[in-house]
Amino acid sequence: MSKLDYFHHETAVIDQGCTIGAGTKIWHFSHIMPGSIIGENCNIGQNVVISPEVILGRNVKVQNNVSIYTGVVCDDDVFLGPSMVFTNVINPRSAVVRRNEYKKTQVGKGASIGANSTIVCGNPIGAYAFIGAGAVVTKPVLPYALVVGNPAKQIGWISELGHRLNFDENNIAVCPESSEQYKLDNNQVQKL
Repeated sequence: MSKLDYFHHETAVIDQGCTIGAGTKIWHFSHIMPGSIIGENCNIGQNVVISPEVILGRNVKVQNNVSIYTGVVCDDDVFLGPSMVFTNVINPRSAVVRRNEYKKTQVGKGASIGANSTIVCGNPIGAYAFIGAGAVVTKPVLPYALVVGNPAKQIGWISELGHRLNFDENNIAVCPESSEQYKLDNNQVQKL
């Protein structure tokens, strides 16, 4: 791929051996490490580190000051808010090498992770889930779940467009912006 397929600011460090999709923009002081894969039309903000073997799908938005460590996989259309944090080891110690213990964290399509949130490794984030600013995720998050707090707790459900879903007596909710319908069944949401 030629450098003309994507934009990178002159202060960004792009290591050999990474893959960057067409239309992607990489901003000031960011570092893209070898073996990472960034999809098409992504936006990588200022002061971002993308470690080896990280995979970002298409149209992923990474805001400023985010470090994405080995083991993280983000599907298409994911939003990573400013200064949010991923971890990749459960019990880090400076004097103990634990590279063979990295845990995978999968972030589902369309999920949003708010500013200053922390995602403890090994906890998948479901498609279209919404993690509120400052939340600390210590367990898996269901698709369409809205979670907040420390530790993060689910307080509701959210549409693909980011609106609270209020389910009626038939367990049906309508997104106020699009009129799309959702059904809640067995603590799982599906778009109708």
